[in-house]
Amino acid sequence: MISSSNAQGLPSPGYSPSSRVSSVTFNQGFRTLWGPQHQILDQGSLTIWLDKSSGSGFKSLQPYQSGYFGAAMKLQPGYTAGVITSFYLSNSEDHPGNHDEIDIEFLGTTPDKPYTLQTNVYIRGSGDGNLIGREQKIHLWFDPTQDYHNYAILWTSTEIIFFVDDVPIRRYQRKSEATFPTRPMWVYGSIWNASSWATENGRYKADYSYQPFVGRYSNFKLGGCTAGGPGSCRPPSASPSGSGSLSQQQVMAMNWVQRNYLVYDYCHDPKRDHTQTPEC
Repeated sequence: MISSSNAQGLPSPGYSPSSRVSSVTFNQGFRTLWGPQHQILDQGSLTIWLDKSSGSGFKSLQPYQSGYFGAAMKLQPGYTAGVITSFYLSNSEDHPGNHDEIDIEFLGTTPDKPYTLQTNVYIRGSGDGNLIGREQKIHLWFDPTQDYHNYAILWTSTEIIFFVDDVPIRRYQRKSEATFPTRPMWVYGSIWNASSWATENGRYKADYSYQPFVGRYSNFKLGGCTAGGPGSCRPPSASPSGSGSLSQQQVMAMNWVQRNYLVYDYCHDPKRDHTQTPEC
């Protein structure tokens, strides 16, 4: 998939935000949202799957105002085109047609191509009617089907940082109220059919002769400030300084990922109307 010479070049971020957040069991933090017949909880690991009849999803027990949210995930090998395996924040049920969202989505693939990890940010309905997504896509420096790896979102009042195994892969900073999600969100995970767009813009569709399509989750992290909780609550720090933002060493690791594995950035897409994304 990815050359080992690149993988050996990964600089250590020098700090592990995930180690500062205690794990919770699935039942401590989440409930089944849909497709209960397509979920199995076994010794702390949750398996969900998609077949012709249904996908499956889960949702946190509480909404959050900020925090560190993560899970270890293991993806299915082989033909998974059209299938999305996700872990994300959203308030779409509270604000239909006008919601916020912060996404980690694995876009299904064909056996000859690597998985694409897409991160995305929607603000106040920009993912609904007028489709103003803020997508970045990367390939990974490892095969995500071989083992569990930790994926996380850190959402504070000033920035959103996405992590893979504690390596920051993207930082989205607050430039204005209009370009940053500020309303409480819930934490979700799901597997579903997104054949219309997921794999090479819909070129390859979900093929149910390969069903079931399986996503596995464990090591759940909910280090957040709940909506309506004490105003003194602060989300975990992204860096060892405790100041919230990334250290120089973490920035070096993030830049290495973006330099070697970034395959799409909405800010550099000539087909996009960038008057809609002023932060670019």
